[in-house]
Amino acid sequence: MQAELRKLPGVDKMFQSDEVAALAKIHGRQLVLEAIRSELDVARQQITVGQPAPSSTSLLQAIAARLSADVRPSLQPVINATGVIIHTNLGRALLSQRAQTAMQQVASAYSNLEYDLEVGVRGSRYVHAASLLCRLTGAEAAVVVNNNAGAVVLALTALAKDRQVIISRGQLVEIGGGFRIPDIMAQSGARLVEVGTTNRTYVRDYEQAIDSEHTGLVLAVHHSNYQITGFTTQPALAELVELARRYHLPLMEDLGSGTLLDTTPFGLAHEPTIQESLAAGADIVTASGDKLLGGPQAGLILGRADLLAKLKQHPLIRALRVDKTTLAALQATLLAYLENRALVEIPVWRMISADVRQLARRSQKWRAALRQNSTMAHLSLHVVDSASTVGGGSLPGQTLPTKALAISVPAVDSLAEKLRHAVPPVVARIEDGRLLFDPRTVLPEQDNVLITILKRVLVDNQSSSI
Repeated sequence: MQAELRKLPGVDKMFQSDEVAALAKIHGRQLVLEAIRSELDVARQQITVGQPAPSSTSLLQAIAARLSADVRPSLQPVINATGVIIHTNLGRALLSQRAQTAMQQVASAYSNLEYDLEVGVRGSRYVHAASLLCRLTGAEAAVVVNNNAGAVVLALTALAKDRQVIISRGQLVEIGGGFRIPDIMAQSGARLVEVGTTNRTYVRDYEQAIDSEHTGLVLAVHHSNYQITGFTTQPALAELVELARRYHLPLMEDLGSGTLLDTTPFGLAHEPTIQESLAAGADIVTASGDKLLGGPQAGLILGRADLLAKLKQHPLIRALRVDKTTLAALQATLLAYLENRALVEIPVWRMISADVRQLARRSQKWRAALRQNSTMAHLSLHVVDSASTVGGGSLPGQTLPTKALAISVPAVDSLAEKLRHAVPPVVARIEDGRLLFDPRTVLPEQDNVLITILKRVLVDNQSSSI
């Protein structure tokens, strides 16, 4: 063992090699030094358990691999073959090319983020998206914050702090990450008043809870990420609006996912649009920018100008404000709606409206490309009927028909793991013991990369199973 340990080079000697010097020029001396010490420690541990000292070539390769891993960003692009369009764990909505370009432009140059070019004085960052939101939805005013939870907190804090907020028990939603509407409301300083039951709530329940001295707001929360079926009753939004106006209270609706387009033409259940909620009389409507809207992460607040003015003046808005790249991406996304190009430009809507026959052709193309490899001649590859989902807390229980490529192997979990470790990683879904690849959520320009990765991983998987 001592003889093997003496074969390991010292740190100073390693720095004298041309290979290490080249690595130091790329990554800097400190990172290379840390990598050398780490790999020498690994080598010593291996020697103590009876393994020989690594060769100089092997040691240099290990150092280079460690450096590559150290500088690789942990946040990286992924091929989403799951069929979940708005996949929360995979970054939710993809941005359109127009939105990506807009972000690049404002990130790489100075901009008029808070500067009024007309009069040459300080302006407001909120104007860049507000006018478009108002034009598209009919709202009197609009403001954008960091996400929908932030939008709810800001609205409740500014309009109902230390006052009662009435909400149905059937609308006490828990959103992603275990965050719950009651907890968010508590942070705003508003006092939650639950009415009705989990499955049935009537207008009279709200009315009986109204205290003219202490009630500050009536809150409706759309079931955007769950369903209550069977023996159920919930008042229509217009009924709550009429009640709130009778008692001179603002009515706020949290739409959650939010959409500007009707979902029914694509075989999905109707999802309330922001325009519909405002037309029904809601005084404040909040929604996400990165779900069915198909834009960047943001919280949209729309409604009455006098109420929005209070929100804009509240100190909390600075803690929740969005940056220039978010505003640029949101503005670009909204312009696609204004020009009636959402179905063409915005990836979420392109995926929702994708033709099943085209999806089938892509899956068949994937299968044929894999079949060309002789080592996969006996592999079980089939194009099967399956279902895509919208995801992201939108349209719960709703699916879209799709044609997926199904691969059957003895150890499907192991294959899925190997694909997750590919570059770029591929995430598929396991269904009925098979690994399914849904073309609905794989971008067409990713097809060749996906095929290349599948060929390599499947060949390696077959070799390791022999």
